[in-house]
Amino acid sequence: MSAPIRRANTALISTAPAPAAARASAKASGFLASGLGIALFSSAVFGLSGSFAKSLLETGWTPGAAVTARLTAAALILAIPAVLALRGRWSQLRSNWVTIVLFGLIGVAACQLFYFNAVARLSVGVALLLEYLAPVLIVLWLWLASRKRPRPLTIAGTLLSLGGLVLVLDLTGAVKVDAVGVFWGLAAAVCLAMYFFITAKQNDTLPPIVLASGGLLVGAAVMWLTAATGLLPMAISTADTELGPWTTPWWVPLGGLVLLATVLAYVSGVMAARALGSKVASFVSLTEVLFAVIWAWLLLGELPGAIQLLGGVLIVGGVLFVRLDELRGAKAGDRAAVTAPLDHANDVEPVP
Repeated sequence: MSAPIRRANTALISTAPAPAAARASAKASGFLASGLGIALFSSAVFGLSGSFAKSLLETGWTPGAAVTARLTAAALILAIPAVLALRGRWSQLRSNWVTIVLFGLIGVAACQLFYFNAVARLSVGVALLLEYLAPVLIVLWLWLASRKRPRPLTIAGTLLSLGGLVLVLDLTGAVKVDAVGVFWGLAAAVCLAMYFFITAKQNDTLPPIVLASGGLLVGAAVMWLTAATGLLPMAISTADTELGPWTTPWWVPLGGLVLLATVLAYVSGVMAARALGSKVASFVSLTEVLFAVIWAWLLLGELPGAIQLLGGVLIVGGVLFVRLDELRGAKAGDRAAVTAPLDHANDVEPVP
C-alpha cells in the first residue's frame, strides 16, 4: 500500500465520527446518573429500618417477629405489581427460581434477622457500621477467587477499615460492646456481601420488582417456617412507641418499616445494583451509614460514642479507598480495551 493511501486510511480511522458510540456513551452516562440517584434514595429509606425496628424492639417485640411482619406485609403489597410486571410470563420464575430463593433466604431473611438481632444489643450506628464491612468482604472474596494480589491502595483501605473496626468495638473503653451483638453484626455483613453479588447479576428477563417481591415472599416463608418449629422466638406488643418527641401507636413504626424501609428500599436497591454493578452499588450504599446515624439521632436520640464515630470514619474511609482503587482499575481496563484496536489500525489492509 502506498504511503499517501496509508495516511489517508489512518486519518479516516482516527477522525471519522462515531455517532453510535457517542450515543451509547451518552446513554451509559445517563443510566449511571439515574442509577446513582436511585442508589442514594435506596440508602436513605434503608437507613430508616434500624430506627423503626428499635422503637418496636424496646416495647417488647422480638427481632424475629419484627422481621416476619416486615417481610410478610411487604411481600403482600408487592405481589400485585409483580404479577402485572410478569404479564403472564411465568417461565421467568421457573428459569430464575434459584436466584429468587437465594435472594430471599440470604439477602432478605438472614440479613435482616441478623441486623435486627444486632440492633437489639447495640446502637443502630454501631450495628450498621459492622454490617457495612461488606464491601471489604467483597474485595477479599474477589482476591481469593481470582488469586490476584490487590493494589496498594486496596490493601491500605482494607487495613484502615479493620483499624476502624477496632475503634468501633471500643475494646479498651468504658463502653462495653456486647460480643453477641458484634457477632450478629458481622453475620449481617456476610449476608449483605452476598446480597450485592445476587442483585448485581445481569438478568434482563426478570424485572427488579419481581425479584424483590419473590425474595420477600421466600424470606417471609422461611421466617414463618422457622417460627413454627419453635427455633425463632416470636413476641409482639401493642404498646405505644417513642419516635423522637412523638409518642405513636405501634403500627406507625411498623408501617414505616414495611412501606419505606422495605418496599421502596428493596425495589430501588435492586434497580440500583442492576444499573451500577455490585462494586459501585456497595460503594454508594455506604451512605446508608450516614442516613441511619442521622435517623437514629432524630428519632431515637442516640449516637455512637466519640471513639466509635472515629472508627466509623475510618471504616468508611477505608472502603472509599478500596472502591476508588477498584473503579480506577476498571476505568484503566476500559481505556485499554478501547485503544487496543486503534494501536494496530495501520497493520490492517482497508476494505476496498
